[in-house]
Amino acid sequence: MNHLIQKLIEFRDQRNWKQFHNPKDLAISLVLEASELLENFQWKSSEQAVREKSKSIEEEMADVFTYLLLLSNEMGIDLEKAVIDKIAKNATKYPESKSFGSNKKYTDL
Repeated sequence: MNHLIQKLIEFRDQRNWKQFHNPKDLAISLVLEASELLENFQWKSSEQAVREKSKSIEEEMADVFTYLLLLSNEMGIDLEKAVIDKIAKNATKYPESKSFGSNKKYTDL
């Protein structure tokens, strides 16, 4: 992941965009790109969207991931560690014995 972050920072710095990349604006951009990802599915079945919009979905996923990486870097968050920690936390909240095959929230298990 560090290689991707370095490529993004190099791209950003070549354009003097760091001045715009504060946590608030990166978070806003992340949500806007996630909305653009979601737009590919609007008024379609999941299967139809994937069939007809796969390239656009791929590009929007890359945009979402880009802003997430930039935000985590700006805030000094080790995203890989954060994901591993969150999986461990969720394993406690959603024990396999209670949550297997269920879509219930942990408070309803």
